[in-house]
Amino acid sequence: MHLARRLGPASVLAVISATLPALGGFALVAFVQPVGDWLKSHESALVIYALGFAFAAGLALLPTYAQAILGGWAFGFERGIGAAMAGATLGGILGYLIARGVSANRVQHVLDEHARWRAVCKALAGGGFWKTLGLVTLIRLPPNSPFALSNLVMGATRVHFMAFIIGTAIGLAPRTALAVYGAAQAQRLDVQEPGSWMMFAVKIAAALVVVIIVGAIGKRALDKATAEFGK
Repeated sequence: MHLARRLGPASVLAVISATLPALGGFALVAFVQPVGDWLKSHESALVIYALGFAFAAGLALLPTYAQAILGGWAFGFERGIGAAMAGATLGGILGYLIARGVSANRVQHVLDEHARWRAVCKALAGGGFWKTLGLVTLIRLPPNSPFALSNLVMGATRVHFMAFIIGTAIGLAPRTALAVYGAAQAQRLDVQEPGSWMMFAVKIAAALVVVIIVGAIGKRALDKATAEFGK
C-alpha cells in the first residue's frame, strides 16, 4: 500500500503491465483460430490487426508474442511479419506516451531506490542519441523482456523519443519474427504427412535457439553498458 501511494496513478499502470498481458496471452492463443478467421473476413484485415495489436500492447492488455502468433496464423509469415512489427512498434509508442503522462516522476523516484534499475535509468538518460538507441535495443532483445513494464520504465525515464522508437523496432524484431514464423508454419502443418511434426519442431527449435542466443548476448551487453552507472 505504501508503494502504491508513492507511485500514485502509475501504480495502476504497473499492476496492469505485470498481470494482464500474461492472462490475455493465454486466452488469445487458445482462440487463435476463430480470431484469425474473423480477421481474414475483413477487407482491411492487416490494418485492423496492426492497429488492434498496437492498442492492446500499448495498454498492456495483450503480450506481443501472442499477437505475433495471431499474425502468423492468420496471414502467414510474409504478410504477418510487417503488420506485427508495425503493431508492436506503435504499441511501444503508445505505452511510452501513457507512461510519460501518468508517471509524474513518481516511478523514477522508486526506480532510483533499486541499484539495477537505477543503473539502467542513468545509462538511458546519460548518453546521446546513439547510446540510448543501443541501450533501448538491448533492453528489448531478450525473449523474456517484459514489453509493458519496459515501456513504463523508459517512459518514466523520458528516454529520447526517436531512439526509443527505432530501438524498440530493432530489439523486438527477432522474437516477433520467431512468433510469426512459428505460427505460420503451424497453420500450414499437414498432420497427415509423415514426419511433419518432427520437421516443424526442428525448425522452431533452431529458430528459438538463435533468438535465445541473441537475447543472451544482448543481456550481457546491457549489463556491461550499465555496470559503470551502478557503482
